[in-house]
Amino acid sequence: MNPAKVLFFANLKAYTGVKSLDLEVPEGTKVRELTEQLIAAYPKLEIVRGSMVTAINRKYAGEEELIPDKAEIAIFPPVSGG
Repeated sequence: MNPAKVLFFANLKAYTGVKSLDLEVPEGTKVRELTEQLIAAYPKLEIVRGSMVTAINRKYAGEEELIPDKAEIAIFPPVSGG
């Protein structure tokens, strides 16, 4: 198991009720799998499932990217603006 910190931004904090989580993530876990776990724990995240953006250690990450040991995972809602 690898320790990881998950940070929620904007309305995702309201959907989860927390600003951050400290988790133990099994080695080999992908962003997609973590997203599924978070939606299972916080069903309101389902509202933005397809448009959440994830960054690992301050770099954008795709759904198939592996989560490294001691990762800082930031999850952002859809953003628009100009």
